[in-house]
Amino acid sequence: METNSIKLTQYSHGAGCGCKISPKVLDQILSTSLAMPDNDKLIVGNHSKDDAAVYDMGNGTALISTTDFFMPIVDDPYNFGRIASANAISDVYAMGGKPILAIAILGWPINVLAPEVAQKVIEGSRSICMEAGIPLAGGHSIDSPEPIFGLAVNGIVAIDNIKQNNTAQEGDVLFLTKKLGVGILTTAEKKGILKEAHAALAPNQMMQLNKAGEILGALNTVHAMTDVTGFGLLGHLTEMAEGSHLSATVTLANVPLITPELDAYIAQKSIPGGTGRNWESYGHKIEFAAGIDINRAKAILADPQTSGGLLVAVARDAADDIARLLSDLELYAVPIGTIGAKNDYAVLVN
Repeated sequence: METNSIKLTQYSHGAGCGCKISPKVLDQILSTSLAMPDNDKLIVGNHSKDDAAVYDMGNGTALISTTDFFMPIVDDPYNFGRIASANAISDVYAMGGKPILAIAILGWPINVLAPEVAQKVIEGSRSICMEAGIPLAGGHSIDSPEPIFGLAVNGIVAIDNIKQNNTAQEGDVLFLTKKLGVGILTTAEKKGILKEAHAALAPNQMMQLNKAGEILGALNTVHAMTDVTGFGLLGHLTEMAEGSHLSATVTLANVPLITPELDAYIAQKSIPGGTGRNWESYGHKIEFAAGIDINRAKAILADPQTSGGLLVAVARDAADDIARLLSDLELYAVPIGTIGAKNDYAVLVN
């Protein structure tokens, strides 16, 4: 079997972070009446909806532990490995940490897809781990009906530098470091309507590491941080706002789009199924200002992102400095909204 002739997305029912279980269903799965014993070393765990677990090592440093895996979002196996790995490592960066070690998670339909194809996935993963400066130190594999790949990742962070998604403060300014529309473009590719000029946009963005998180973690003017993945911008911002007991406002015109032609794909109904699942989970918590095209706003802001950017809540008086820092890092540096007092809605789109 020629690996360059493989179209991995044909072998799975879902794609990337669009495979994620919806926030509403996930809440049901995680609910429990079992009282867990307190662990004073566990700084971040199931009590919050954060990106990773964080454990106090007792020396001023904490261990960050996370895992993420999904089914193919691109056809090329090497790029699938790179995207899945960048996505998993992102959770460490989103906590303000430095990744140190990765372990692979592989499910593979051995009787359908040759081992040589899986080897390309692993090679792609190794290449991203090298970019992050960490070893791919081992892993576990199973024979599964559909191809699945991801990583379990450990990182470290100074306890004073830990960033969570539920610590935003009133008056904070919001930044988003990557553009939206990955789910729309990958759906367009599946539908056979993606323009050749746009073919590399989503993969190239998804393979970008969120290294800025480690830098932002060291700044006390950065109050909260998370990465935007399968729940879309509105889902992850809702978690940030509600977790911080506040509300947020997003200025739609300032939200970065992966291509100016995104509206054309929306008009052709290139909208992933995850968008609808997301909206069903949290749509009742979103308010729209007069004049906003609600259907367009939902398609963009609830679009499931894979290996998306960092959503950062920054003290207002530090916003200009953060904008310059992001610009120097060649990341999107225009504020997309603010955090305000708690209202009847989680997020207002204006």
